[in-house]
Amino acid sequence: MPANLEQFSDALAAHAAAARGAVAAIRLSERRHLTGTLWQPDVVVASEQSLPKRDEFELIVAGGSVVNAKLAGRDPGTNIAVLRLTSAVEAPTLMNGEVNAGARLGITTFGPRAKVLVIPSATIDRVVPALLKDGHIARGWLGVALQPVAVPDALHGQAGQSSGVMVMSIVDGGPAAKAGIVAGDIVLTVNGTPTRSLRRIATHLASDSIGRKAELRVIRGGTVLSLQAIVEARPAA
Repeated sequence: MPANLEQFSDALAAHAAAARGAVAAIRLSERRHLTGTLWQPDVVVASEQSLPKRDEFELIVAGGSVVNAKLAGRDPGTNIAVLRLTSAVEAPTLMNGEVNAGARLGITTFGPRAKVLVIPSATIDRVVPALLKDGHIARGWLGVALQPVAVPDALHGQAGQSSGVMVMSIVDGGPAAKAGIVAGDIVLTVNGTPTRSLRRIATHLASDSIGRKAELRVIRGGTVLSLQAIVEARPAA
């Protein structure tokens, strides 16, 4: 093996060995465990969708030590759950002597059709402090159930688009109800952005949208109306 390849192989093996120290086994039952990642000496992150709905857990960390942990917070939106260890453990040293930083891609989770996806480190670094502080991530909410629909042909010119989202139901007392939205309305735009998909609407309901006005264009009874809603924080589940 050429010297440069051998050096790369040795470095890769050393890095993999060091990274094993960041892996924790979250005990779900006698025979089942979920992999967690030591993100800080007393913080482990894991896939939210795979973590049971309970508050206390037992973890097996590097060297076989058993450590108890409590749920600090979970966020289905990013699929991140955070556990706070009752006692800190030694964090592994990764590339270039950096501790727990600079060499992590993120954590793995299952996506659609059982595909393995990576939740990026940048997302985890952004979400973890908020979960440790508040236990959840606040997101904007209008209080409606929506379904993509086609705009009636006769209204294409007035609407300026061929599709939107229909309001299927409304939460009593929610932002949409307060704004006068009714079931059957077709929402065309939110803050000027066409609602061709539910994902487009979500971009206007991030954490920083809470308390702000949302300008809505809707079709009701063959007429295009403009309404204004105040985005509220989504109620805790």
